[in-house]
Amino acid sequence: MVAVVSFRLGGPDGVSVVADHWAEALRRLGLRVRTLAGAGRADRLLPELRMDAAAGPGLPGRLAEALDGADLVVVENICSLPRNPGAAAALAGYLAGRPAILHHHDLPWQRDEFADLPGWPPDDAAWRHVTINELSRKELADRGVEATTIYGGFPVPAPGRRDLARELLGVAPGRRLLLQPTRAIPRKNVPAGLAMAEALGADFWLTGPDEDGYGPELDRLLAGAAGPVHRRLPEGLTMDDAYSASDAVVFPSTWEGFGAPLIEASMHRRPLAVGDYPVAAELAAFGFRWFPADDPAPLRAFLDHPDPTLLSHNHAVALRHFSLDALTGQLADLLQSAGWAHLLG
Repeated sequence: MVAVVSFRLGGPDGVSVVADHWAEALRRLGLRVRTLAGAGRADRLLPELRMDAAAGPGLPGRLAEALDGADLVVVENICSLPRNPGAAAALAGYLAGRPAILHHHDLPWQRDEFADLPGWPPDDAAWRHVTINELSRKELADRGVEATTIYGGFPVPAPGRRDLARELLGVAPGRRLLLQPTRAIPRKNVPAGLAMAEALGADFWLTGPDEDGYGPELDRLLAGAAGPVHRRLPEGLTMDDAYSASDAVVFPSTWEGFGAPLIEASMHRRPLAVGDYPVAAELAAFGFRWFPADDPAPLRAFLDHPDPTLLSHNHAVALRHFSLDALTGQLADLLQSAGWAHLLG
């Protein structure tokens, strides 16, 4: 049995999305999966694992009880980003000498608010480190930690209900709809998304919640928007519906470890404007054709004169390199190379 442990699971954030895909890939390999998180939706919740929570003295015992029977533990970011050092220390202590994958979505030196902390991430000869991009793998190597890069793998999306979603939002007939499928925090760069919508003469739809105290600033930005603004997912709609309802997608982030919307938009055959963050260039090297998020003219020209071959090209690249099938194969290879092939039965 494999246990997947995270600050939170089951939400719209990138770590939760990727952890869910890993769990599905591991099930495809015939493994049972149990989830444990501090918040969100999981088989078991331990609030002391939440971001910025205080880990009490009894946490090591509660972790041991919750992880009892796990042959392998996948740690999603708890031992990567120091948002709960007490939980990270308790988890690392329990896992010492045990098979574990430390799945790194973010690392301290990649965030302005964290110093280059000594001892991060923790390491052990029994563990394997996995990064979600080559940039992080190389940065870990510079610090003496060997890691493997495994990119995100995404399921083939379900057909979305375009007309229903637009009706529930109240988008005017013939009006363009620009989707920003992110949370609202500073690095997601909502101002750039709003500017793109204004330049396109489009409604703006931000589906994720505001976090980290960004609510007042978000309210100010949306109040000053030039056109109609839509927030969150109306009840009964899915993200497949949101992509289907949109005419284009904007992802103007200034920093991401990966960026799930890059792949999701491509799988949904939607044109995409992308911010100039380092890992975006790493992913674009696979052959994607995106538009810049800081210049609306190229995307506007595309929407005025659509080229379906570009969308088909991006769709094919996403399926070839970033599908759930591709992820399942990479995880099988990782288990084999780590000496854990017996888990596959």
